[in-house]
Amino acid sequence: MSGTNNKDVIVTKAVTKIYEDNGIPVPALRGIDLTIKSGEFTAIVGPSGSGKTTFLNIISGLDDPTEGEVWLAGKKLSSMSGSELSDFRRDHIGFIFQAYNLIPVLTVEENVEYIMLLQGVGKAERHRRVEKILAELGIEGFAHRLPTKLSGGQQQRVAVARAMVAQPSLILADEPTANLDSKTGGELLDMMRELNEESGITFVFSTHDVQIMERARRLVTLKDGLIHTDETRS
Repeated sequence: MSGTNNKDVIVTKAVTKIYEDNGIPVPALRGIDLTIKSGEFTAIVGPSGSGKTTFLNIISGLDDPTEGEVWLAGKKLSSMSGSELSDFRRDHIGFIFQAYNLIPVLTVEENVEYIMLLQGVGKAERHRRVEKILAELGIEGFAHRLPTKLSGGQQQRVAVARAMVAQPSLILADEPTANLDSKTGGELLDMMRELNEESGITFVFSTHDVQIMERARRLVTLKDGLIHTDETRS
């Protein structure tokens, strides 16, 4: 694509999303142009209804824009078939959700290695990576526990481990601290920022958590479906 380079992880051009409510068009996004480069730690913020979760769903390929185009790691999402997009997400994007989305019948280790199983990573390499990431996140003692036996903070650490262990180029996090107390949330965010600095994985958050805003190196504020401000910090 012209105008991008290999450091551009996300590029959106004139992205618009219009929903219908009883036949009445309701614009959620009104034309978003945004480029996010490799290694950024970016928060997309704004009041409820500003379009931030819609935007996150569109840049991940979970939803389609009404108009406009999205490129991820140089690939145009609209040019991919459904299976190509699924494979691309599996190999390039890690997801961290507000509700954790762990598989309740699988242990911590099994949850974390699940994406690598889909990728065809060998057993010994899976085990090595799982051990390493659980140790980095301070949950190495919980490998054989089920998610229901963990606290909310521990479950969210497992979700972070699962997102990172497959070595994606991008991690998308939708309100990842919403169900955590401020101390646990702050500790988890510090770990994510440290992992970002060490690994170079790009993080993009959708949030209105002040703690994430304080730690973000780039703050993109949406208002009424448009970029209101875009602030980069040192």
